Amino acid sequence: MAIVLEGLKEKRSVAEIYREHKISQTLYYRWWDKVLESEKRELINGPSDDNHYRAEIERLQKIICKQAIQIEI
Repeated sequence: MAIVLEGLKEKRSVAEIYREHKISQTLYYRWWDKVLESEKRELINGPSDDNHYRAEIERLQKIICKQAIQIEI
């Protein structure tokens, strides 16, 4: 989870992070998906402040798309 969170901080590229930790890009994004699914389940099953959670999910989705685009370039 800590490695995935490094990517969310946006201080370094995701490529730098997975190279530093000697993991594949595929493994990094598999972990990323698991972290987001876990967070999504927690948000859904937790207190119901729907607008806040939807906004947070949208924010995380934008970060994921931005990181994915940076890797493809």
